[in-house]
Amino acid sequence: MITTLKKWIKESKSAVFFGGAGVSTESGIPDFRSVDGLYSQKFDYPPEEIISHSFYERKTEYFFRFYREKMLPLGFEPNITHQVLARLEQEGHLSAVVTQNIDGLHQKAGSRNVFELHGSVLRNYCVRCHKLHSAEFVKNHVGIPLCDCGGIVKPDVVLYEEPLDDKVMMGAINAIANADLLIVGGTSLTVYPAAGLINYYRGKRLVLINRDETPFDSYADLVFHDSLGNIFAQL
Repeated sequence: MITTLKKWIKESKSAVFFGGAGVSTESGIPDFRSVDGLYSQKFDYPPEEIISHSFYERKTEYFFRFYREKMLPLGFEPNITHQVLARLEQEGHLSAVVTQNIDGLHQKAGSRNVFELHGSVLRNYCVRCHKLHSAEFVKNHVGIPLCDCGGIVKPDVVLYEEPLDDKVMMGAINAIANADLLIVGGTSLTVYPAAGLINYYRGKRLVLINRDETPFDSYADLVFHDSLGNIFAQL
């Protein structure tokens, strides 16, 4: 099967990679739903409640304490998957990366056309004056990070109850709809609306790479139940 995937990539001119948390776990960044993920850990509130818009509004200081400790992945490096994807883009085979991750590792590896469905921890803005601040500013702040103007500095990440960015979504949809090869990796394909993007693919070469089964396995032309690192190391 890996020979087939290599052949398809070599023949591709507009492949798209659609990835989830499993892309970055091999860089040391924990995911949400695995045995050791955030959802399996014990907090005062369920993690999915803490990273909701209403919780952010209601208990802002607790939100930032959790965010700094669990959701601000600084100091991590791209892994083999990020690196190979960047190389495939440079070689003219990959047209875009669509990611559910917020860590910026695809860009750090060299990928240029990246659609970040859930935003990025690397972008932070004052809700009052809209001045931009670094991730380090938020990380090193005590309590609620405040701008010079007194406004809260909010991470540009999509919380539960918040809509995805229309421009990013349309870019991702167009890239997937026009792809001649779609590789989906490191995602359970159970979180919507992101998981629904796979339905926009019109091509005949759908590849799924995930440790566990997904609801879309039966629709795929190639399925690898393996780690992304193992597969991409062979590419």
